[in-house]
Amino acid sequence: MSEIIKSEVLADTDVHRLVDLRLGLLRLHKVLLERERVNYEKVHGQVNSGELLQLVLNHPQFNWLRMMSALVVEIDEALDGDEPATVSDFENLISQARLLFASPENEEFKTRYQAALQHEPDVVMAHSVVMQLLRKAD
Repeated sequence: MSEIIKSEVLADTDVHRLVDLRLGLLRLHKVLLERERVNYEKVHGQVNSGELLQLVLNHPQFNWLRMMSALVVEIDEALDGDEPATVSDFENLISQARLLFASPENEEFKTRYQAALQHEPDVVMAHSVVMQLLRKAD
């Protein structure tokens, strides 16, 4: 019976929670990206938007942010896919978000993220919003 429930179409309230989580992750990603851009520019000089995009896609310094980008893409696919999002999709995405911030397997992410939290008030604020959204998802 739980398999039937998990394959049910996601209720509107949970769809809104995923949308809110997506927006929260995007805001957090934006402040983290800006911090990483500033750090990069201190060493390599100023970059324009096109160059920044190439760095985000290809440069090792930005690799740790790709995990968050990938999660946002997965949320987009669940929300905008051919099939409506299911309870199972919701639970999986929430679980992935929680693991992103808590898993010891993501050592590079954890180290860089903790440094950003220690030095950037904007990161702390965006982090707080995402954590509140994840707590509401229970």
